[in-house]
Amino acid sequence: MKYHQIQPPPHLQEYVRYYWALESTGSLGEEIHFVTIADGSPGIIFQQSDRASFQEGKRLSPVFMYGQTTGHTRIVSPSSFNTIGVYFYPHALKSVFGMDSSELTDNCLDLNLFLNGRRLVERLEDAVTIETKVDVISECLWEQVCRHEHSLQATTRYALQRIIRSQGAVTLMDLRQELKVSERTLERRFQEGIGVSPMLFARICRFQASLNQLRSRSYGKLSDIAFEREYADQSHFIRNFKEFTGLTPFQFRKSICETVENFPVLVQS
Repeated sequence: MKYHQIQPPPHLQEYVRYYWALESTGSLGEEIHFVTIADGSPGIIFQQSDRASFQEGKRLSPVFMYGQTTGHTRIVSPSSFNTIGVYFYPHALKSVFGMDSSELTDNCLDLNLFLNGRRLVERLEDAVTIETKVDVISECLWEQVCRHEHSLQATTRYALQRIIRSQGAVTLMDLRQELKVSERTLERRFQEGIGVSPMLFARICRFQASLNQLRSRSYGKLSDIAFEREYADQSHFIRNFKEFTGLTPFQFRKSICETVENFPVLVQS
């Protein structure tokens, strides 16, 4: 598989982390099994293929937007495809599309229908190069920003940045005291702006920090990761890891090919 990562234009850098492109030229009839991993961010995927992809048995639109993921799922794809993806910042559903982010948590949306017949699929299919496809998506996103831009409330923005900086170590009590708001207010605003509760987002950030440590092999044994990430013990860390990936850390290292970060291929044995 060939992978490319493309930076967004300056006017979209507040909303888009990066674009990514993945190309595969497998044999007819073969399948690739992707694993979605909770990473704290929504996104968009456009897949050009002769056959459809399926998520847990549900047929996926050629171009779809997905919200926050609180667990793990499998996507079964034809082995020959061209895919363009958008990796958003956590607040993008609200700030770009004006959505209540919680409406799309653990779900996806046919983007061509959502954008009121803008014929996005046709425009993407007509674009020949990765760069022109990215230009089409960027134009679409900027139209949405201009129409729906909705800045995060200060409370949500502070809580989001605080959780990310602490890699999920901050407590709900700390956030409430620093912001001087009630638990209910913090939960409601964060759910609307980000799509999950602040504490679930913190758990995802802590998991991602442990996953990065596993990827870089910067540990002696698994209990080192559990200790450094402040899990109760190694078993707690493994349970949390399996909740967000469907695999134990050992299985992840053995059975995963992570060409695209947080969207790995499950290697069939």
